Parts: sequence; C-alpha cells; structure tokens
Amino acid sequence: VITAFTTVGIIFISIGIVSLSASNDFFWIWGLGYLKSRNDQQLRSKNSASNTDGSKPEAEANGQPIVPCGLIAWSLFNDTYSFSLQKNNAQLAVNKKEISRKSDRDHKFGKDVYPKNFQKGSLIGGVSHNESIPLSKQEDLIVWMRTAALPTFRSCMLGLSTTTWLGGKNDFLGIAYIAVGRLCLFLALSFTAIYLV
Repeated sequence: VITAFTTVGIIFISIGIVSLSASNDFFWIWGLGYLKSRNDQQLRSKNSASNTDGSKPEAEANGQPIVPCGLIAWSLFNDTYSFSLQKNNAQLAVNKKEISRKSDRDHKFGKDVYPKNFQKGSLIGGVSHNESIPLSKQEDLIVWMRTAALPTFRSCMLGLSTTTWLGGKNDFLGIAYIAVGRLCLFLALSFTAIYLV
C-alpha cells in the first residue's frame, strides 16, 4: 500500500506540473495588437482602399490588399440564428436594419467602399462579406468594428487565443493532479510512520 501510494503520488504530481506548465503557455491575443489591427481611412474612402497600414497580419491576400483589412474585420463573429413561431413553425424574419450607430454608417464606413479580396487568404476567419454591398450597409461589420471601450469588457468582443495539447487554459486539471498526488504522498508517509511505530 505504501509503495502504491508513493508511486501514484509521484506520477500524479508529475502530470500536474506538466499540465500547469502547458496551461501557462496559453495566452490571449488581446489588447493593443488586436485592437490596432485595422485601417479607418480604408473603411471611410474608396481612394484609400489600397491603404492597409497597421492591418497586419490580415493586410493582403494573394498580393492584393484586403478590404476591410485587419484582425478585427477578419474575426467577425460567424454564428447565425433564426426564430420561428412555436404554434405553426413559421420562420420569423430578423430585422438587422439600423442596428449600428448612424454616425458610424454616415461617417466611418464609406458608401463607395466595397469588400474586396476578403477571406481569400490561406487562413479563413469569420464570415465573408457581400462584395456588392458597400461597407456602410453591412451593419453586422459596423457593430463588430466598434470595439469595447475597456480591454477587460469581453462580453461584446471576443479575443483570439492560442491552444495547447490540453486545449484552452485549464489550471484546474493540473491543480487537481497535484492535490491528489500530495494526498497520496501524505498517506504513504502516514502509513510508513504507522508501520514503523
């Protein structure tokens, strides 16, 4: 029993340390790098469509500028939803008109700026934009591009993250292994003391 508890304790503590180490390698790509990956001049004017300054890594695809460029536009949330009446299962239309600020539609996103070369690179992000509709009318994009005021406010904007062999950040698994391993070693020491006495 003492040998079994000692062996299990050492194995569990080792697994716990490796798990915690892997969990600490996880990090959010958040804050200034993500928030600055855009070009507001490009969004506003057709004449600046080829201006992708500050939009790396999503600035160009296949040697051509991306419109809209940058990580924020690239990561536009791509979940869809629908509603239906429970009584007869009839589909209800979702009205997405005027969900963005009027000032954004009128001044920040150009009526003559159309998506171009978007989601055409080797790495595909969120949704694709309709290339026949100007950015000023693509209200899902306009709402998404208005990032949160505070970096700790994450309910309206998602950050990008790395993954490890454990998946996402998970300290609990490593802590649990270490706690059980320590308990096993404590029991092994207790049984040793009882045996010797």
